[in-house]
Amino acid sequence: MFAFPSIALLRLVLSTMPSEASEQVPLASCESGTRYIELEADAPDKEHVVCIRPDISTNVFFDAKVARVELAFRERFQVLVGEAGLGLLPMPAFRDGDRVPVTIFFGDGAAPASVTFLLVIHPYEAERQVMVFRHPRTLASYRQGERQARAEVQQCLEENARLQSERSGQDGLTALIAHAWMSQNGVVARLITSDVIQRSGGSLAAEKIISYRTAGPSGLGRVAVQVKLRNQGVVAWTLVGAALVNSRNASLSGLTVWPREPIPPGESRDITVEMDATENEARGTFTLKLWAGEAGAGGVSLNGVTFP
Repeated sequence: MFAFPSIALLRLVLSTMPSEASEQVPLASCESGTRYIELEADAPDKEHVVCIRPDISTNVFFDAKVARVELAFRERFQVLVGEAGLGLLPMPAFRDGDRVPVTIFFGDGAAPASVTFLLVIHPYEAERQVMVFRHPRTLASYRQGERQARAEVQQCLEENARLQSERSGQDGLTALIAHAWMSQNGVVARLITSDVIQRSGGSLAAEKIISYRTAGPSGLGRVAVQVKLRNQGVVAWTLVGAALVNSRNASLSGLTVWPREPIPPGESRDITVEMDATENEARGTFTLKLWAGEAGAGGVSLNGVTFP
């Protein structure tokens, strides 16, 4: 059962409520895999940022019994509180960049008595599992973390080797032909500027949008979206992340973005986002999200992207 929020939590809620006029802060960097957090008894007020995403569950586990939970905007979540865990499923009512505080109180009387997380709504990423330790970690948990880290490093090494092998001496049309991404029908393009609905969270405007698709005889293929972006603000805009998701909120793989140089105030630049996609995967309507790293720069969401 949820108790009425404390005065401290209410202050935190008021300071983090989304506002059109408030300055946007850079999105948090999200950790992949299981995240481990160790709480310090002499720093009980430390705030831990956790990335979440609508329709993706985030589970937080503790090495102590949970007494109660104070969660802001409770009506926008599906929440499951266990004896030593908390499951959160944000609803689509949130906007990218929204920040939501949640405080968990422990019931064993040990220090620290509580922990506060700042949940940041991320447009693409979410931390699926977070392990929180108030007491020294066991040897088994360290070994588990070490095994996971080694597996992730090995996966990165294999992916890097694959990319280097694929790109060795191959670029442009040669790469498309070599990897069976293009049939005799070539590359098809479509101007979709008038079909797309723009939702800007800052000073960015999409002036021209073109989608491309190529499909090979084996069913493999690539899609790309070229967006001419104009920075109408007073600070530079530097792309730090992009995502293309379909109507089921699933994203395509193999995403690359070019270029990543800053767009100065008052200037425009073409940015191309490219992904792997079979002919079936390229069907339907997509949403392209682009976000920056500078405070106050915001981002843009393009709904209604289709491919020829």
